[in-house]
Amino acid sequence: MIGIVGYGSYVPRYRIKADDIANQWGADAESFKKGLLLEEKTVPGPDEDTITISVAAGRDALKRAGIDPKEIGSCYIGSESHPYAVKPSGTIVIEALGIGPEVHVADFEFACKAGTEAMYVAYSHVKSGEMKYALGIGADTSQGAPGDALEYTASAGGSAFIMGKEKVAAEILHTYSYTSDTPDFWRREGEFYPRHAGRFTGEPAYFEHVLSSARGILELSGLKPEDFRFAVFHMPNGKFPLRAGKALGFKKEQLEQGWVVNLMGNTYSGSSPTGLASCLDVAKPGDLMLITSFGSGAGSDSFILRATDRLPEIQGLAPKVRDQLADRRIHLDYGKYVAYRGKIRMNEI
Repeated sequence: MIGIVGYGSYVPRYRIKADDIANQWGADAESFKKGLLLEEKTVPGPDEDTITISVAAGRDALKRAGIDPKEIGSCYIGSESHPYAVKPSGTIVIEALGIGPEVHVADFEFACKAGTEAMYVAYSHVKSGEMKYALGIGADTSQGAPGDALEYTASAGGSAFIMGKEKVAAEILHTYSYTSDTPDFWRREGEFYPRHAGRFTGEPAYFEHVLSSARGILELSGLKPEDFRFAVFHMPNGKFPLRAGKALGFKKEQLEQGWVVNLMGNTYSGSSPTGLASCLDVAKPGDLMLITSFGSGAGSDSFILRATDRLPEIQGLAPKVRDQLADRRIHLDYGKYVAYRGKIRMNEI
């Protein structure tokens, strides 16, 4: 049995409502909210970044795993907002978590699927017998240019997963990936904000890869949508994952627990992993879960997991995703949001 031994998530306290962003630009707030199915999004504080988010999520994963951090053989962080262009995030994270120094560390990047990329490599190391435990993290403080559609969704947060063969809380039964060169979203070196191909992001990018990856793993496993209790699909907005789930034959009640985008926005590399963490928070032994990520450029990773008898024992050992979404919220106005996100830069004035 190989799978998730411990997991943890971090959701920033600061939020901004979609209404406030729309009002700032003279847009129809109700139309945006209806179109995106989004009420508000998380905002990183002035002292928060991918590293601090990874540390907070990693600490909670360790609480649930109940293992000595020195037993973790690798730490991989998937993000498209690493604080440093040249300096790894992972070295700071292992120091904070008490991992290493005999540990393999790397930062991953594949747009919004960098988190599941890190999870997959961590899982593969354990599966191969190379190491006892491995840590994979998806975290971001994602960017959206002022007035751009991305500004309504680009948010912050992340989740961490410790993989192992002992004390498994959610067994990974199957994995599957689907990838192509589809340039729907990009940010060149030195540019602060990403650019996107508008509607092109939907059909040939998101839906082609998410549906192909999900169908591939279902065929590989011989399972059907009705076999699952939960399904999670990458959440660039509220509508896309619901539409993908419906196209695959999943019902609304299977999607709701992992559908957290309406209250936190798109955390990029932390999006589908945090949806999975929300499902792990309430799953019961024997429950099957499907997660399919998406990263522009483009690709999707899929995992099928089954909850074990140990999962209920560790669920309450750290804050749950939906509790974090509901509690401790501090709403910012647009001016404070701009200041926190550093959207006013002196070299552009």
